[in-house]
Amino acid sequence: MVHSWRSHGEKIGFVPTMGNLHSGHLALVTEAKRRAQRVVVSIFVNPLQFGAGEDFEDYPRTLDADKQQLLEAGVDLLFAPTPEVVYPAGQAQQTRVEVPEISDVLCGASRPGHFVGVATVVCKLFNMVQPDLAVFGEKDFQQLMVIRRMVEDLCLPVDILGLKTVREEDGLAKSSRNGYLNEEQRQIAPQLFRIMQQTAQALAGGQRDFTRVESEAREKLLAAGFQPDYYVIRNADDLALPAEADPRLVILAAAHLGTTRLIDNLLVE
Repeated sequence: MVHSWRSHGEKIGFVPTMGNLHSGHLALVTEAKRRAQRVVVSIFVNPLQFGAGEDFEDYPRTLDADKQQLLEAGVDLLFAPTPEVVYPAGQAQQTRVEVPEISDVLCGASRPGHFVGVATVVCKLFNMVQPDLAVFGEKDFQQLMVIRRMVEDLCLPVDILGLKTVREEDGLAKSSRNGYLNEEQRQIAPQLFRIMQQTAQALAGGQRDFTRVESEAREKLLAAGFQPDYYVIRNADDLALPAEADPRLVILAAAHLGTTRLIDNLLVE
């Protein structure tokens, strides 16, 4: 089908997801439709990017509801492979794609092997779907950088587009894992973004004692009931430690609220 579309000169847009779709995913679909004549969405809960003790078995799977949303959104093709299709020889025998250095910090340090799993499955999906462009959310800022580096290094003919984080009215970044939060935790969760906004205001105001700003933010998270994994300020172009003269900074955070791990980021330009 994709080959037929391409033979007629139609551009193929692609949105890879793990399902349990929400308005953030649908915003990616809308952007893909704006830039391409045909849109393919994949739904695949990728076992290779989950570590021991993580939520692979419990990750929400809502395929029927997802199909209906994609139908209403005008998606041309849903690709929902099984693990046996994606990894026919099994995960242990799977050739893997690794993006060094950038995959080893922040979420990569907290979740060893996670970005190898992400890079491998995205590379495989690109080869299976053969899109001209793919759209990802900026909420997973580090993941987006890993994918862009992989595409560049492997000379893959896919344009990678990042779309701004879609948020709830109270600022909480849209995420399938938000459904894990109980009522009390859901009331606390937006404070992560509010604290990041306070950090952004300090940086925009000229504050350059990055260590102090990070430390103060972590203290606020602890006081609010979070268990911070990391809260850092980095160069937005390569995730290097920030310098005073850097024109583009990004605040990146991951924190547990109960058993739920929330991630978010905020650009400061």
